[in-house]
Amino acid sequence: MRKTHSEKTTSSFAARWQWALLALSLMAIAVHFGLRWIDVPPIASVAVADVPLLILSALGGIPLIIQIIVKLLRGDLGADLLAAFALVTAAWLGQYVAAVLIIIMLAGGQALEAYAMRKASSVLRALAERMPSKAHRRKGEGIEEVTLQDISIGDEMVIFPHETAPVDGTVLEGHGSMDESYLTGEPYHVSKTPGAAVLSGAINGEAALVIRAEKRAQDSRYAQIMEVMQEAEQKRPAIRRLGDRIGAVFAPLALCFAIAAWYITGDSERFLAVLVVATPCPLLIAIPITLISAISMAAKRGIIIKDPTVLERLPTCRTAVFDKTGTLTYGKPELTEILTAPGIDKSRILQLAASIEHYSKHPLANAILRAADKEKLAFIEASEVSEKPGQGLTGIVGGTKIRVTHRRKLLQQTPDTGSLLPPTAAGLECIILMNEQYAATFRFRDAPRAEGKSFIHHLAPSHQFNKIMLVSGDRESEVRYLADILGIKETLASQGPEQKVAIVRAETAEAPTLFMGDGINDAPALASATVGIAFGQHSSVTAEAAGAVIMENSLVKVDELLHISAAMRRIVLQSAIGGMALSIIAMGFAAAGYITPVAGALLQEAIDIVAIANALRLTWSRNVDADIREQT
Repeated sequence: MRKTHSEKTTSSFAARWQWALLALSLMAIAVHFGLRWIDVPPIASVAVADVPLLILSALGGIPLIIQIIVKLLRGDLGADLLAAFALVTAAWLGQYVAAVLIIIMLAGGQALEAYAMRKASSVLRALAERMPSKAHRRKGEGIEEVTLQDISIGDEMVIFPHETAPVDGTVLEGHGSMDESYLTGEPYHVSKTPGAAVLSGAINGEAALVIRAEKRAQDSRYAQIMEVMQEAEQKRPAIRRLGDRIGAVFAPLALCFAIAAWYITGDSERFLAVLVVATPCPLLIAIPITLISAISMAAKRGIIIKDPTVLERLPTCRTAVFDKTGTLTYGKPELTEILTAPGIDKSRILQLAASIEHYSKHPLANAILRAADKEKLAFIEASEVSEKPGQGLTGIVGGTKIRVTHRRKLLQQTPDTGSLLPPTAAGLECIILMNEQYAATFRFRDAPRAEGKSFIHHLAPSHQFNKIMLVSGDRESEVRYLADILGIKETLASQGPEQKVAIVRAETAEAPTLFMGDGINDAPALASATVGIAFGQHSSVTAEAAGAVIMENSLVKVDELLHISAAMRRIVLQSAIGGMALSIIAMGFAAAGYITPVAGALLQEAIDIVAIANALRLTWSRNVDADIREQT
């Protein structure tokens, strides 16, 4: 759930307080040693040099102990308990420098964690800050400035050149282009004409556009993306709870070890030293930071992590199941044949179709545009262009209504049209209607993604996948054709959504399974797999049941996600094993008397810094070493 304003304010105040407490602690220690150096005599048997430490111990220690007690009453038994025991013991033994250093260790750790979390979440902040706070609404003959919350469905919004679209809408007036690369990272300008869809967050080009708001700001695509990412940031998957679980086990054991060291040696300072170095702060701090770093790193590359458990589970997957169309095919089918109704000229129908396909992002649109360009056919001005999911593409071209649809949809609407259509054949096709009358059938051959073969071949040696399957609703001949090109041995053709779900569930019962698809029809299978990854460039992010959404349709991005998840898991294990190992080694030296409480506190602070730096490696990294990048 998204944080409220009061929660954000409290969190900000707590972070500032930790930094202030850290500064005051350092000042208290400096004053303490300064007073000792000038040898100020004691007052009423109290060393003047200890006064700053006593004041700071009360100022910082009491709130910290209360906070820890509250957590303890809630059943949160963790490593903080060791710090509380150590702080009380240090004050009781008169080890005031050690007590203040423990406060520095706790306050510094929390302050560093807050800083690191902000660093790791920098991508999310950048996305939030790029949206405008105001928009321009047309009212009568004038234009008024309104907040995003004041925009209602049906309002006519004016987007001036280089402004950001505030809501999802449809172009009413104007011709231009918009940059929709805000999540893909690649330059992608989409032409806009009356009837074209506009996505919130897209940046307008050189011409002003008037759009009709189709959704409120909070329901538009950009808001959905932000909500998904914020929810992912705040979820606590199993890998993040690892620190809590280990802390709950480790704290009682460390306490028993400290008591044993005191009992055997009779030295109470060894008890304190063991408690100080036993606090596994690297474990508790590094795991959440690593998680947020991975989410942010993925976001930089146009990968939306909807469910953080994807990052934990993906490296464990051993079976990969792929949908065909739009997933392993690259969206570059070739127009191979045009079959026309009697009296229809092939060049004319190609020109009319290309004139509205110019505004579409459907994979077949590029094939039609390339064919028209090859024939040197000029575009005709189009208007009222509309492309609704499952309904096809429509528009008015030169006074003629053109509709591009598919065979199954057409036969559902007008069964009598079946006698006019040519027989089905291998490959893809679309049906062209002129003024709702059958005009032509375009046939295509779907091309595989350029990086598809190298991607499939590297899954076993690089990511330990033992089984790779191609499952598709297409005909057997088309599925087999693609599988032979990519080197996939196991295929299942003519599979509907329900059958895909059954296949994925059966595979998941045998081994952790990854399923990849690109449409709402794949949603049940995506939800049934151990990890579901969707290509989401052409659909709403929240409409997918996937745990991760690839905004730029590329298998290279999938490989990058595999490497990000593997890197996150590796860093988490380094933090868990390394932090525990360092704590255990330090406990042994402390019990043997080689580490004093003061030295232990300083050592623990150094370990914290190293652990945080290690956790932030994903944020600092500029590149992801995708195996197939250089092979495409």
